[in-house]
Amino acid sequence: MRIEIQNLEFSYPSGVEALRGLSFTIMPGEKLAIVGQNGAGKTTLVKHFNGLLKPTNGWVLVGDWDTREHTVAKLASRVGYVYQNPDEQLFSRTVEQEVAVGPKNLGYAQERVQALVADALSLTHLVDQRQTNPYDLSPTWRKMVAMASIIAMDTPVIIFDEPTTGQDANSVARIGEIVDVLNRQGKTVITITHDIDFAADHFERLIAMGQGKVLLDSPMLEGIAQEKILAATYVDPPQITRLGMRLGLPKIVKDTQAFLDTYRRTLSEDPPPNRA
Repeated sequence: MRIEIQNLEFSYPSGVEALRGLSFTIMPGEKLAIVGQNGAGKTTLVKHFNGLLKPTNGWVLVGDWDTREHTVAKLASRVGYVYQNPDEQLFSRTVEQEVAVGPKNLGYAQERVQALVADALSLTHLVDQRQTNPYDLSPTWRKMVAMASIIAMDTPVIIFDEPTTGQDANSVARIGEIVDVLNRQGKTVITITHDIDFAADHFERLIAMGQGKVLLDSPMLEGIAQEKILAATYVDPPQITRLGMRLGLPKIVKDTQAFLDTYRRTLSEDPPPNRA
Protein backbone atom coordinates (compact mmCIF):
# COMPACT_ATOMS: atom_id res chain seq x y z
CA MET A 1 0.00 0.00 0.00
CA ARG A 2 1.36 3.41 -1.01
CA ILE A 3 2.08 6.01 1.68
CA GLU A 4 2.49 9.61 0.55
CA ILE A 5 3.89 12.31 2.83
CA GLN A 6 3.58 15.89 1.62
CA ASN A 7 5.04 18.96 3.37
CA LEU A 8 4.52 17.27 6.74
CA GLU A 9 5.09 19.49 9.74
CA PHE A 10 4.38 18.68 13.37
CA SER A 11 4.88 20.60 16.59
CA TYR A 12 4.18 19.29 20.08
CA PRO A 13 2.08 21.40 22.50
CA SER A 14 5.31 22.36 24.26
CA GLY A 15 6.35 24.17 21.09
CA VAL A 16 8.99 21.65 20.02
CA GLU A 17 9.04 21.50 16.22
CA ALA A 18 9.52 17.77 15.58
CA LEU A 19 8.94 17.54 11.81
CA ARG A 20 9.88 20.24 9.33
CA GLY A 21 8.37 19.96 5.89
CA LEU A 22 8.90 16.29 5.01
CA SER A 23 7.85 15.10 1.55
CA PHE A 24 8.43 11.61 0.16
CA THR A 25 6.55 8.50 -0.93
CA ILE A 26 6.76 4.89 0.25
CA MET A 27 5.73 2.50 -2.49
CA PRO A 28 3.78 -0.74 -1.90
CA GLY A 29 6.02 -3.62 -0.87
CA GLU A 30 9.03 -1.50 0.05
CA LYS A 31 11.42 -2.37 2.86
CA LEU A 32 12.38 0.97 4.42
CA ALA A 33 14.74 1.61 7.33
CA ILE A 34 14.68 4.99 9.07
CA VAL A 35 17.75 5.92 11.12
CA GLY A 36 18.84 8.95 13.12
CA GLN A 37 19.79 9.99 16.63
CA ASN A 38 17.24 10.24 19.42
CA GLY A 39 15.03 13.27 18.89
CA ALA A 40 15.48 13.28 15.11
CA GLY A 41 11.73 12.83 14.56
CA LYS A 42 11.65 9.16 13.51
CA THR A 43 8.93 7.94 15.85
CA THR A 44 6.98 11.16 15.47
CA LEU A 45 6.99 10.57 11.72
CA VAL A 46 5.71 6.99 11.74
CA LYS A 47 3.02 7.79 14.31
CA HIS A 48 1.46 9.89 11.56
CA PHE A 49 1.03 6.76 9.43
CA ASN A 50 -1.52 5.19 11.77
CA GLY A 51 -3.09 8.40 13.05
CA LEU A 52 -1.58 8.43 16.54
CA LEU A 53 -0.45 11.94 15.61
CA LYS A 54 -2.10 14.37 13.20
CA PRO A 55 -0.14 16.87 11.08
CA THR A 56 0.23 20.46 12.19
CA ASN A 57 0.62 21.25 8.49
CA GLY A 58 0.74 19.10 5.37
CA TRP A 59 -0.79 15.67 5.02
CA VAL A 60 -0.23 11.91 4.93
CA LEU A 61 -2.09 9.53 2.65
CA VAL A 62 -2.22 5.80 3.39
CA GLY A 63 -3.58 4.39 0.19
CA ASP A 64 -6.43 6.77 -0.58
CA TRP A 65 -7.06 7.66 3.06
CA ASP A 66 -6.05 11.04 4.42
CA THR A 67 -4.96 10.28 7.98
CA ARG A 68 -6.47 13.55 9.18
CA GLU A 69 -9.91 12.20 8.31
CA HIS A 70 -9.71 8.74 9.91
CA THR A 71 -9.45 7.42 13.45
CA VAL A 72 -6.60 5.34 14.82
CA ALA A 73 -8.98 2.37 14.99
CA LYS A 74 -9.80 2.74 11.30
CA LEU A 75 -6.17 3.18 10.24
CA ALA A 76 -5.24 0.09 12.26
CA SER A 77 -6.70 -1.99 9.43
CA ARG A 78 -3.97 -0.65 7.13
CA VAL A 79 -0.97 0.09 9.35
CA GLY A 80 0.28 -2.16 12.14
CA TYR A 81 2.71 -0.69 14.65
CA VAL A 82 4.97 -2.77 16.93
CA TYR A 83 6.15 -0.59 19.81
CA GLN A 84 9.76 -0.54 20.95
CA ASN A 85 8.70 -1.68 24.42
CA PRO A 86 6.42 -4.73 24.12
CA ASP A 87 5.08 -4.19 27.63
CA GLU A 88 3.22 -1.14 26.31
CA GLN A 89 0.91 -3.34 24.22
CA LEU A 90 0.55 -6.69 26.02
CA PHE A 91 -2.33 -7.32 28.41
CA SER A 92 -3.95 -10.74 27.75
CA ARG A 93 -3.54 -13.82 29.92
CA THR A 94 -2.11 -16.09 27.24
CA VAL A 95 0.02 -15.58 24.17
CA GLU A 96 -2.73 -16.99 21.95
CA GLN A 97 -5.34 -14.64 23.38
CA GLU A 98 -2.99 -11.70 22.95
CA VAL A 99 -2.30 -12.49 19.31
CA ALA A 100 -6.02 -12.88 18.61
CA VAL A 101 -7.00 -9.45 19.96
CA GLY A 102 -6.08 -7.45 16.85
CA PRO A 103 -7.80 -9.53 14.17
CA LYS A 104 -10.89 -9.84 16.38
CA ASN A 105 -11.05 -6.06 16.82
CA LEU A 106 -10.86 -5.68 13.06
CA GLY A 107 -14.02 -7.78 12.76
CA TYR A 108 -12.55 -10.75 10.92
CA ALA A 109 -14.53 -13.99 10.81
CA GLN A 110 -13.59 -16.53 13.48
CA GLU A 111 -12.12 -18.93 10.92
CA ARG A 112 -9.86 -16.21 9.55
CA VAL A 113 -8.83 -15.12 13.05
CA GLN A 114 -7.77 -18.67 13.88
CA ALA A 115 -5.77 -19.00 10.67
CA LEU A 116 -4.04 -15.63 11.14
CA VAL A 117 -3.17 -16.41 14.76
CA ALA A 118 -1.74 -19.80 13.79
CA ASP A 119 0.37 -18.25 11.02
CA ALA A 120 1.64 -15.44 13.29
CA LEU A 121 2.58 -17.87 16.07
CA SER A 122 4.43 -20.07 13.59
CA LEU A 123 6.33 -17.18 12.02
CA THR A 124 7.45 -15.87 15.42
CA HIS A 125 8.32 -19.36 16.81
CA LEU A 126 5.69 -19.07 19.56
CA VAL A 127 3.58 -22.17 18.89
CA ASP A 128 4.86 -23.97 21.99
CA GLN A 129 4.18 -20.89 24.17
CA ARG A 130 0.63 -20.26 22.99
CA GLN A 131 -0.92 -21.01 26.42
CA THR A 132 1.79 -19.15 28.38
CA ASN A 133 1.16 -15.81 30.05
CA PRO A 134 3.23 -13.26 28.07
CA TYR A 135 4.67 -11.88 31.31
CA ASP A 136 6.07 -15.29 32.19
CA LEU A 137 8.29 -14.99 29.10
CA SER A 138 11.64 -13.23 28.83
CA PRO A 139 11.75 -9.72 27.33
CA THR A 140 13.11 -11.25 24.11
CA TRP A 141 10.08 -13.49 23.73
CA ARG A 142 7.64 -10.78 24.82
CA LYS A 143 8.98 -8.85 21.84
CA MET A 144 8.01 -11.83 19.67
CA VAL A 145 4.51 -11.81 21.17
CA ALA A 146 4.13 -8.10 20.38
CA MET A 147 5.23 -8.75 16.80
CA ALA A 148 2.87 -11.71 16.44
CA SER A 149 -0.06 -9.64 17.73
CA ILE A 150 0.47 -7.10 14.93
CA ILE A 151 1.35 -9.63 12.23
CA ALA A 152 -1.95 -11.43 12.92
CA MET A 153 -3.86 -8.27 11.95
CA ASP A 154 -2.72 -8.85 8.35
CA THR A 155 -2.22 -5.16 7.61
CA PRO A 156 -0.58 -4.18 4.30
CA VAL A 157 1.91 -1.95 6.18
CA ILE A 158 3.85 -3.02 9.30
CA ILE A 159 6.12 -0.75 11.35
CA PHE A 160 8.76 -2.10 13.74
CA ASP A 161 10.09 0.47 16.23
CA GLU A 162 13.67 -0.49 17.27
CA PRO A 163 12.99 -4.24 16.89
CA THR A 164 16.54 -5.41 17.69
CA THR A 165 17.13 -3.39 20.86
CA GLY A 166 18.19 -5.72 23.67
CA GLN A 167 18.07 -8.80 21.44
CA ASP A 168 20.79 -11.43 21.13
CA ALA A 169 22.18 -12.67 17.80
CA ASN A 170 19.65 -15.49 17.45
CA SER A 171 16.75 -13.14 18.11
CA VAL A 172 18.05 -10.57 15.62
CA ALA A 173 18.30 -13.31 12.99
CA ARG A 174 14.74 -14.40 13.82
CA ILE A 175 13.46 -10.83 13.45
CA GLY A 176 15.28 -10.50 10.14
CA GLU A 177 13.58 -13.68 8.93
CA ILE A 178 10.20 -12.22 9.93
CA VAL A 179 10.89 -9.03 7.97
CA ASP A 180 11.86 -11.00 4.87
CA VAL A 181 8.85 -13.31 5.02
CA LEU A 182 6.42 -10.42 5.46
CA ASN A 183 7.94 -8.62 2.52
CA ARG A 184 7.69 -11.74 0.34
CA GLN A 185 4.00 -11.73 1.21
CA GLY A 186 3.80 -8.30 -0.42
CA LYS A 187 3.66 -6.20 2.73
CA THR A 188 5.38 -2.86 3.17
CA VAL A 189 7.79 -3.17 6.10
CA ILE A 190 9.19 -0.08 7.83
CA THR A 191 11.62 -0.04 10.71
CA ILE A 192 13.02 2.63 12.98
CA THR A 193 16.44 1.45 14.08
CA HIS A 194 19.89 2.36 15.33
CA ASP A 195 21.13 -1.04 14.15
CA ILE A 196 22.62 -0.19 10.76
CA ASP A 197 23.88 -3.75 10.23
CA PHE A 198 20.34 -5.09 10.65
CA ALA A 199 19.03 -2.39 8.32
CA ALA A 200 21.63 -3.16 5.66
CA ASP A 201 20.96 -6.90 5.83
CA HIS A 202 17.17 -6.76 5.52
CA PHE A 203 16.05 -3.42 4.05
CA GLU A 204 16.36 -1.93 0.58
CA ARG A 205 15.88 1.79 1.21
CA LEU A 206 17.45 4.05 3.81
CA ILE A 207 16.19 7.34 5.18
CA ALA A 208 18.40 9.23 7.64
CA MET A 209 16.76 11.95 9.71
CA GLY A 210 18.13 14.82 11.74
CA GLN A 211 16.38 17.71 13.51
CA GLY A 212 13.03 16.81 11.98
CA LYS A 213 14.29 16.73 8.40
CA VAL A 214 15.24 14.05 5.89
CA LEU A 215 19.01 14.27 5.41
CA LEU A 216 19.35 11.21 3.19
CA ASP A 217 16.90 9.12 1.15
CA SER A 218 18.49 6.50 -1.08
CA PRO A 219 18.80 2.81 -1.91
CA MET A 220 20.45 0.99 0.98
CA LEU A 221 23.79 0.28 -0.74
CA GLU A 222 24.22 3.91 -1.72
CA GLY A 223 23.05 5.20 1.64
CA ILE A 224 25.42 3.21 3.84
CA ALA A 225 28.36 4.67 1.91
CA GLN A 226 27.42 8.25 2.90
CA GLU A 227 29.65 8.43 5.96
CA LYS A 228 29.47 12.20 6.48
CA ILE A 229 25.68 12.32 6.36
CA LEU A 230 25.32 9.27 8.59
CA ALA A 231 27.84 10.75 11.03
CA ALA A 232 25.57 13.77 11.39
CA THR A 233 22.89 11.37 12.66
CA TYR A 234 25.36 9.56 14.99
CA VAL A 235 25.17 6.42 12.85
CA ASP A 236 28.20 4.69 11.34
CA PRO A 237 28.10 2.50 8.21
CA PRO A 238 28.39 -1.25 8.89
CA GLN A 239 31.95 -2.26 9.83
CA ILE A 240 32.34 -4.44 6.74
CA THR A 241 31.24 -1.51 4.56
CA ARG A 242 33.79 0.80 6.16
CA LEU A 243 36.54 -1.80 5.71
CA GLY A 244 35.70 -2.16 2.03
CA MET A 245 35.82 1.60 1.53
CA ARG A 246 39.13 1.88 3.38
CA LEU A 247 40.59 -0.82 1.14
CA GLY A 248 39.34 0.97 -1.95
CA LEU A 249 37.08 -1.82 -3.18
CA PRO A 250 35.37 -0.86 -6.44
CA LYS A 251 31.84 -1.41 -5.06
CA ILE A 252 30.03 -0.88 -1.79
CA VAL A 253 29.58 -4.06 0.23
CA LYS A 254 27.15 -4.64 3.07
CA ASP A 255 27.99 -8.16 4.26
CA THR A 256 30.93 -10.53 4.61
CA GLN A 257 30.13 -12.63 1.54
CA ALA A 258 29.89 -9.57 -0.71
CA PHE A 259 33.17 -8.31 0.74
CA LEU A 260 34.98 -11.59 0.06
CA ASP A 261 33.57 -11.91 -3.45
CA THR A 262 34.53 -8.34 -4.35
CA TYR A 263 37.97 -8.62 -2.74
CA ARG A 264 38.77 -11.85 -4.59
CA ARG A 265 37.59 -10.36 -7.87
CA THR A 266 39.74 -7.29 -7.29
CA LEU A 267 42.83 -9.44 -6.64
CA SER A 268 42.23 -11.53 -9.77
CA GLU A 269 41.90 -8.40 -11.91
CA ASP A 270 44.84 -6.60 -10.33
CA PRO A 271 47.20 -9.19 -8.78
CA PRO A 272 49.80 -7.95 -6.30
CA PRO A 273 53.30 -7.39 -7.67
CA ASN A 274 55.81 -10.25 -7.59
CA ARG A 275 58.17 -9.43 -4.74
CA ALA A 276 60.54 -12.36 -5.36
